[in-house]
Amino acid sequence: MAERPFLSIGEVLSLLKDEFPDITISKIRFLESQGLLDPERTPSGYRKFYEVDVERLRWILRQQREHFLPLKVIKGRLAGEEPGDGDGEPAEELAREPAEEGGAAAARERVVAGRRTPGGAAAPAAASAGGTEAAVPPYKLYHQTPLSAGPSGVNLTIEELAAASGLRRDQLVELERSGFIGGRPVGGVVYYDEESLVVANLAAGFLRYGIETRHLRAYKNAADREAALLEQIVTPLLKQRNPQARAQAVETLNELTRMGQSLRAAMVRQALRGLTGG
Repeated sequence: MAERPFLSIGEVLSLLKDEFPDITISKIRFLESQGLLDPERTPSGYRKFYEVDVERLRWILRQQREHFLPLKVIKGRLAGEEPGDGDGEPAEELAREPAEEGGAAAARERVVAGRRTPGGAAAPAAASAGGTEAAVPPYKLYHQTPLSAGPSGVNLTIEELAAASGLRRDQLVELERSGFIGGRPVGGVVYYDEESLVVANLAAGFLRYGIETRHLRAYKNAADREAALLEQIVTPLLKQRNPQARAQAVETLNELTRMGQSLRAAMVRQALRGLTGG
């Protein structure tokens, strides 16, 4: 790190580029515009990223890349409102990183000591009146079904979607042309929802391995066939037009979708067993 106690946005980009090749300055600015980051500013308006800000950004990017969580869910978890999902809560992850490796544990100690508190951003742990860290508040139970990408509320222009996913505009246009994402026109501007962001992030992940949109059409075709099969199964329930039947239809769809996910994973494991030595 530089001798000063903070980094510029360009230095943060260089620091995280190896771990997150698709990160851009536009994406960092986008996450800030969505309230997930809140770096200090110099008198001339330049952003100042302290160690705790960098670790917060690293955790956000991991959740997007590894768990494809919606931004609203990530924001809630940063605020201590949602439980973790396979990668630890931000507070827990910060707590278990060794300080001697320059991790966030030391940064958090400085935050608690009052050296740096992100303005408006929830610190991973609060200090009590006695100067010690308070316990992490209890988390609310969060359930995510196979047919839900999580709490929504994101409305992105194509430029914002590009900044959030790391894809170029033409790559997003190709995804939309192929039916993977879809926008909704409002007042002459097309907006994309949370599901489009999830798909764009997944497409960006595949692209890192050289798998382009044209290669992903096999997934789209399989999903369309599966959806058609499930529609046939639940249509008789939906035709009854009563709340109980509709609830049963939704429950049936969730259960069948969950089993379908497990079956696909099993089939892929069997097909690749010779390569993996399983």
